[in-house]
Amino acid sequence: MSTAPTTSTATTAPTTVGARTGGLVNTTLLRLELRRVLRDRATIFFTTALPGFFYLIFGASQDYSDEPLGNGNVAMMIMVSMAAYGAVTATVSIGGAAALERMQGWGRQLGLTPLRDATYVVTKALVAVIVAAMPIALVFALGAVSGARADALAWVLSALVVLVGAAVFALYGLCFGLAFRSEAALSAASGSIVVLGFLGNIFVPLSGLLLDVARFTPLYGYVTLARHPVTEGLVVTGSDGTRTESIWIAVANVGGWTLLLAVLATLLVRRGRSRQ
Repeated sequence: MSTAPTTSTATTAPTTVGARTGGLVNTTLLRLELRRVLRDRATIFFTTALPGFFYLIFGASQDYSDEPLGNGNVAMMIMVSMAAYGAVTATVSIGGAAALERMQGWGRQLGLTPLRDATYVVTKALVAVIVAAMPIALVFALGAVSGARADALAWVLSALVVLVGAAVFALYGLCFGLAFRSEAALSAASGSIVVLGFLGNIFVPLSGLLLDVARFTPLYGYVTLARHPVTEGLVVTGSDGTRTESIWIAVANVGGWTLLLAVLATLLVRRGRSRQ
């Protein structure tokens, strides 16, 4: 979403964020990070508005949007899917940008301050969650006024799963940034999310072999878990209509990818340190 801090920001960092707060949250650094991310208005606009546009096109404007599904309707399922896509796009970008900052010297600047690594990580996580909440809020608001229906508990649980689960994909962006060490890596990471969205049964219902392959892709488990409070285990397919699927398939997918990305990010961080 953003490149490494400018020279002026990096130069003033030691005095600006030098005070240790005694906890894991440095409010000064959090405010600076949010301000810097939100200055990239074009990226923020597309990260927030594009999922809402996709929901209106694929969900609210379609004839099938009011068909019942689980304890809600099809529009609700599509709304959750588009909110998940927007949240993941935001966290991938922030994770990749954080990796580039560390590789391009921002980490050494912060090393001149009393700021702990844990505080830096928590701050980045909070920024990712706050930014990811923006497309979620917009898409859910559009759904509320355009006919998306489900139980009240399903609205709350789906929103929480979308928000919390998206944080995992900060690791995905982090791996790209650490592996390729260039701004092009961020574009590649964000672009790959579009492809994974199709493979993850988000945009077009899959069936047959494609659906079998989709179960092993990163977005499938995450989106399936987010939909579950609405669909109650039903999966919309391209040819079979709907079929029931165990929630444990989605849980295993999310757990496996989280572990894989965490291990890969750790190895890439160690490789980066060995080169310095």
